[in-house]
This record gives sequence, structure tokens and C-alpha cells, in this order.
Amino acid sequence: MSAQEKLFVVVDPSDDTHLALERALITSTLRQTPPKLHVFVGVDTQTVDTRVINENLFRDQYWFQNVIRKPMEDKGLEGEIEISWCSDWQDAILLSAKRFSADLILLPVRVKPNASRFSFSESKWGVLRNADCPVLLVRPGARERRKTVLAAVNFQATKAFQRELNTTIIERGKWLADGYSADFHVVNGYLDSLHYPDRGRLANETGLPADKIHVTQGYTDEVVSAVAEDIGADVVIIGTLGQSGKPSTRRRGNTAERVISALNCDVVVVNC
Repeated sequence: MSAQEKLFVVVDPSDDTHLALERALITSTLRQTPPKLHVFVGVDTQTVDTRVINENLFRDQYWFQNVIRKPMEDKGLEGEIEISWCSDWQDAILLSAKRFSADLILLPVRVKPNASRFSFSESKWGVLRNADCPVLLVRPGARERRKTVLAAVNFQATKAFQRELNTTIIERGKWLADGYSADFHVVNGYLDSLHYPDRGRLANETGLPADKIHVTQGYTDEVVSAVAEDIGADVVIIGTLGQSGKPSTRRRGNTAERVISALNCDVVVVNC
């Protein structure tokens, strides 16, 4: 990772609050070297009403200066603003983030009215599964300070790319915990005794004491959400087999979707 972290911040101009930008500004105060921001302003046409009756689609110079530029300047942050008219929101983000050499994409997510679970458009899943860097899903109401970081791993995995994904998840979790001076935990769910993970290898590869390693029987989404609530996790790191793990990178990750939907905190998604 470069000395100056590069944060790619996705802003939907039709939103009234900008969760990803707010999180980037908070992060900037915790880094010894302030990150460089690239603010991508674009509309996901799969989830936003793009008809002319949507007044929030009309943004003037005052909005860009006071809502986007001024908060960055107040923090003394270096950055640029990019406006995209591309209807292919997903690929526009991926291409722009790659040009920027982003270290992290910050993507805001919301609960739909009268819905108890988060839902994601295919375009958002496309970003998660095809990004060259981790993606942080920023939720409303998340705590500003990260005190506890939880990494969800699968040490029953036997294939090389699955083990590689475990390593990536652990490395990102440790890095995030170090950056926030937070406690770091790992969780591994399993369905039955035939699929019990190697706890000794978990301890060796994570370097964590027993009280920070959680091996629990049950479905992955239920186990991860229960442990996250029990330890008060502020952010959870999960993996999805995107670029090399599946023949079709457009296919949604059912386990990852269930885990994300079951959590009430920010989530970092990494893939391999």
C-alpha cells in the first residue's frame, strides 16, 4: 500500500446525506498521513428514480462547493471530484477506481423503507465482486471510532484460492485494527463436526489468543452476526470469491449477501 492512502468515495447526488464521504473525513483524522480522496459523483440507475420529477437529481454549483468540496478543505485534504454521466454505474466506478489506483472504495448503502434487511442491486454486487481493492460498505448510524474489528474466515476451505482469500481477510483485518488501535477478533462458523475448522492453524495464522478466536456451529450469516453483536464489532471484514473464484463474476455471492444483510455495522468486502 502506498504511503498516502487513496480513498475512492462514491457519492450519490440524490441522497441528502453522504455516508461514504463522512466516513472518509473521519478516517482522515485518524491517519498520520492524511489520505488522498477521489470523490465519484454518479447515480446508480438501478436504484434511483431518474425521472425529472426527482428534484434531488438537480445539483448546482453551491451544492458541489458546500456539500462536497468545503468539508474536504476544512480537513485540509487533497482530493478531486469526478462527475459521471455514464449509465453503467458499476463499470464506471471500477474503471475510475482503477485509474486512481484506489486502496479502498467507500460505498454507501441504505435500508429501503419498511424493509428489515439490506438489499443490493446487481450493480452494487458487481462493484463488490470485481473491484481491484477492498470495498467498505458504509451504513447509517455506524460508530465513528472503530474499537472492535471482526474478520470472518473459512478455515474449512481446501482450495488454494479459498485459503488465499482467508489470508487476505486476516491481513486487511489486522491492518484496519492497527490503524484504529482496535481489538481484532476472528470468527469461523461450521455446520457439523465433519467440517470443524483447524483451530490450531487459526491460532497460528492469526497470532490471536483463544478469547479472540470464535469457532461456532451454525450457518455463516447467523454465526457472524451473533459474534459481531456479542463483541460489539464496529466493522466486519468478509470475503467473496469474485475475480478468480468463480467462472462468472456477475453471479451474486449468496453467503456474502446473507452475512451483509444480517449485520448492523459497516462491512469491508475483499475478493480474490
